Amino acid sequence: MWGALTPLTGPIALGLAAVGFAGTFGFFQWREQVEKNDFSVTSAIVGMLTFALGVYAVLGDMTVAAAAGVAVTAFLVARSDLHEFLRRLTWPELRSAIVLLAMTVVALPLLPDRTVDPWNALNPYELWLLTVLIGVVSFMGYVAVRIAGERQGLLYAGLAGGLASSTAVTLTFSKQAAKAKPEVQRDFATGVAAAWMMSLIRMTVLAGIVAPPLVEKLALPVGAAVAALLLATIYLYRQPKGDGSKLDLGNPLDPLMVMRYGLLLAVIVTAAKLLTQHFGQAGLLSLAGLSGLADVDPITLSVAKMTGGVLMAPQAAQAILVAAGANLIVRMGLAIGLGGQRFGSTLAVAGTLALAAGAGAYVLTAHPFMN
Repeated sequence: MWGALTPLTGPIALGLAAVGFAGTFGFFQWREQVEKNDFSVTSAIVGMLTFALGVYAVLGDMTVAAAAGVAVTAFLVARSDLHEFLRRLTWPELRSAIVLLAMTVVALPLLPDRTVDPWNALNPYELWLLTVLIGVVSFMGYVAVRIAGERQGLLYAGLAGGLASSTAVTLTFSKQAAKAKPEVQRDFATGVAAAWMMSLIRMTVLAGIVAPPLVEKLALPVGAAVAALLLATIYLYRQPKGDGSKLDLGNPLDPLMVMRYGLLLAVIVTAAKLLTQHFGQAGLLSLAGLSGLADVDPITLSVAKMTGGVLMAPQAAQAILVAAGANLIVRMGLAIGLGGQRFGSTLAVAGTLALAAGAGAYVLTAHPFMN
């Protein structure tokens, strides 16, 4: 109403109305908080935002005002979870995020956006962007676990942890399963299978961000493997009986960890280009298999970066799938070695089904009648 009246009354009247509203609303909020012994300022801020967005919907852009209103509502709905996250947030985590943000905002514009090595492979600007991308995606899973993972049980922790590090989930849950009762081991296996499924989705998203044509080539093989792991997760799922086990994922925005990722990424980018130039696809697949034994993210981003230049999308997708397969085999070995035969064999069956489904789907996509 005040927005509609402003063309007639002028901006001074609107300002006085805003002050009057803020004073009246603030007074009633103060009285209510005194009665409830509550010190939250959220309601006062939301009240003034409501007034401002109502005016802006008339005098400005109604679409923007509506979007802002939805965003405010979403924050209010998630308020308790956000408060819980802030209570759990440690100073090293906050410090690491600030340092990485400063390094990105300050250092990134200063880095040369060109190759600086004799092999024409290392672009500092692009390498840092890819390194930050790994950290950001990992931090999403890390935050999800810190907000609600332990409260929502092993399945949710596995799903969220798979975005941060499926290997860490496998290590943690396998060690705990080895000491758990048989009826609880299946709950840990459910979380591990869910983490493996999310790691494949994460890998595909990372590749698609850097090289969108890869999504088409990876969709069917990865989709088949994800479907197999989803069925395994559903089969294994039971009402969580765990004791709120904690995931030790490590802070993915720790500067030292980020630097290690960047160094590993630089090594793999250079090796991938040299091996491709000298040995063709065979050399790249060998590197992908070896890299996948440790981590699938660096080889995924390295190959995606080369797509459209040195590599065609089918070749790049093949290398990424080889790395993913090698990494899954390693995780299956960890589950058996750390969790025991009963626990590990269950996950080995799930992983083998996923490998078979992905390989079968890849063969179908490569067959002439599919093209």
